[in-house]
Amino acid sequence: MASTATRIRAELDELVSLGETLKLSLYAEVETLDERVQAKVDGMNLPDFRSGYEGWYSKSLQVVKQLLPDRLEDFRRQYKDDKRKAIDHLTYGLSDYIGGVTITRYGSQDIDGRAALPNFVQQLNILESCRQRLDSALFDITEVLQADLFDDELDAARELLKKGFSRAAGALAGVVLEKHLHHVCETHALKSRKKSPGINDLNQLLKDSDVIDTPTWRFIQHLGDLRNLCDHPKDSDPSAEDVTALVDGVGRIIKTVF
Repeated sequence: MASTATRIRAELDELVSLGETLKLSLYAEVETLDERVQAKVDGMNLPDFRSGYEGWYSKSLQVVKQLLPDRLEDFRRQYKDDKRKAIDHLTYGLSDYIGGVTITRYGSQDIDGRAALPNFVQQLNILESCRQRLDSALFDITEVLQADLFDDELDAARELLKKGFSRAAGALAGVVLEKHLHHVCETHALKSRKKSPGINDLNQLLKDSDVIDTPTWRFIQHLGDLRNLCDHPKDSDPSAEDVTALVDGVGRIIKTVF
């Protein structure tokens, strides 16, 4: 999941970067720049806006559709307003600039490509907002996938218990509990001083940081004791009742402690 998130973020960063370059191209094409700025722009070897925009727009449209669907119509409208009744400074879109549309009134050019600048800036701002949304979206996806994985592992523990493998079932449930506590600590930016903290260490860290209350802390302590009973062979195996309590207790914690 981490590699996928990194790849998606890198692709979005590249799309925003290209948008910034296209914005400079558009400015250079439609505005009269002073000599100093013009020399700087010329030295950048900027791409032609018209040839680069269509591909950028198609890719960006899909990103907005996935990450900010409530801004999709706004993003499209900057390209072309299908509901407009006439072309003016407010309804002139990027499709008009791409098509070379200008409006002449009273013998002079009244509307030209300069009217498209705010449209592209707005599109770029929306795309930039997608970067802010991306982190939370990936977090939401990760949470769902992890919850499903933990549920599957607890189901496997219940199957082992039904078949008489109590110790293995308890050990598996204990692994789920420890992984979940690690995740909760990461979510709250908590780090143990120990190199390899166990259930009790993580449980204490969460209590000391006021993430969990005392009753929950005691309950997790009890689950940790049951897990140790399953992990460390003694004269007798843990009872089916003990392991059932452990599996059910872990199921409760992963649903209530975040």
